[in-house]
Amino acid sequence: MYFTDRGIEELERRRGDEEATLGWMAEEMRHFVDLNPEFEVAVERLATFLARLDDEDE
Repeated sequence: MYFTDRGIEELERRRGDEEATLGWMAEEMRHFVDLNPEFEVAVERLATFLARLDDEDE
């Protein structure tokens, strides 16, 4: 188990029954980076990964 799995599991446990839009998620990611600029690269990589999930070239 990776350390990040705990945070993902907490997210699923606390928010798993909620629905969220991608717009809401994008705004929360921006808010997180504003508060934690040292994670800008990681958040950018995650956003790019999620944005390109359907790309056949990847």
